[in-house]
Amino acid sequence: MPATADMLPGYDRFDLLADHRARPIAASIWYPAAKPTYRAPVGDGPIFDPTFAFIGPAVASGEHPLVLLSHGSGGNAESLGWLASGLVAEGAIVLAVNHPGSTSGDSSPRRSVDLKSRANDLSAALDMVLSDPVFASFIDQERIGVVGFSLGGTTALGMVGLRFDGAVQDANCTKGPEAADCIFFHLGGVRFADHPGFGANTRDIRITEAAIIDPGFGGAVSAETLGDALAGVTLINLGGTDRLRAVDVGSSGNNLARRLPDARYVEIAPANHFTFLGTCKQGAVELLAEEGDDPICTDPEGTDRATVHDQLIDAIASGLNL
Repeated sequence: MPATADMLPGYDRFDLLADHRARPIAASIWYPAAKPTYRAPVGDGPIFDPTFAFIGPAVASGEHPLVLLSHGSGGNAESLGWLASGLVAEGAIVLAVNHPGSTSGDSSPRRSVDLKSRANDLSAALDMVLSDPVFASFIDQERIGVVGFSLGGTTALGMVGLRFDGAVQDANCTKGPEAADCIFFHLGGVRFADHPGFGANTRDIRITEAAIIDPGFGGAVSAETLGDALAGVTLINLGGTDRLRAVDVGSSGNNLARRLPDARYVEIAPANHFTFLGTCKQGAVELLAEEGDDPICTDPEGTDRATVHDQLIDAIASGLNL
């Protein structure tokens, strides 16, 4: 545990310029702070509680492991401050992006299927921070991890060496538990086989660890890529009877946890897919219902979201060898 663990994390934003995107990518970095600057809320909005951080302090001395963080479909990096802050408390620097085309307020079925661009967002962010004189000397380049949730989990699977078969996913969308994972894409007329970015090779060989939560499209993983993928990945499913079947990587689902070499499998319950998201403000459940949105603040009976977050931080930190 770092000496700064009793402090708030440091936090800053930046615009990432990448050749594969027409416009700058919104990115953010969380890190152990050398000393406080001023305290401010990150990710504050009508639904989720914010995470507090010191804005722009110097980085705490030493070399820190780096974690790339990929949000889910329609999500954003700031709402995952609870996780970034928790990993900083374990000594890590956390680098996150808002993936264009599949982030809050900018989420399109046709753009969300482009896993190659999502992975390239993170690889470009990694390139940038490793060449940034403010941060580069504080990063242990032998310890670079990736964490992803839902579509971000799919993105992370690609970055550790798996590829996806669009024709298989199109078939999975017609039957079985993965059909529920396809509704959003079908609303946009998406055929996965028509999108080369879905099945592209997006491995980043600099990644040494991975912890992946409720990844989508596990049933469409190309079998021939399993043996060469990064070994020792941690796969986490949320929920037992309340588990979202489309992201079930256990024996009751697509069994990806057993098919991946030396994978570690963790189940956390009671919980559901949405329990991963931030803790919700008072009145958020009613506000979501009024707007006709998904019940992202409703957990199964007996679930304490903050406790599940603590369990997730422990499991992810263990999976990343923090």
